[in-house]
Order: sequence, then structure tokens, then C-alpha cells
Amino acid sequence: MTEFLVKLPDEVAQRAKAMGLLSDEAVEKLFREAIERQQGIGELFSAMDRMAAVDGEPMSEDEIQAEIDTARAGRRARGR
Repeated sequence: MTEFLVKLPDEVAQRAKAMGLLSDEAVEKLFREAIERQQGIGELFSAMDRMAAVDGEPMSEDEIQAEIDTARAGRRARGR
């Protein structure tokens, strides 16, 4: 287990303490949530890069809707 020292402005520390955010469990939860958000952001940007790298013409609204309809139909079929 790693220990670390965090310096906070007094006002922030007092408010965080009053809200129960300075316990080991709460700090761990905050870090885990921040890590998940950062990973999600990274995945989003990776997906955007992959989409930008695709050659060809952009899909029309009708083509996009047809893809959505196909995916939904597949989910409904698997759900049965």
C-alpha cells in the first residue's frame, strides 16, 4: 500500500473533511473514478482518431439510420 501527503488550502481541506472525503476509502474512490474518467477520455480520443483515419465518403443520414436499425434488430434478436 502506498502512502502520500497532499497539501490543500485550509478551506478545501475543511470542506472535504466535513463531507467525509478525506477517509482512505473516499480518497481511493475519488482516484478510481478519476482514473476511469481519464481512461474513458483516452478511449474517446482513440475512437475519434480511428474514425478520422477512415477513407471514403461520409455516410448519409439514411445510411447511419440503417446501421442503427440493424444493430437494434440484432440486439432484440439476441435478447430473446
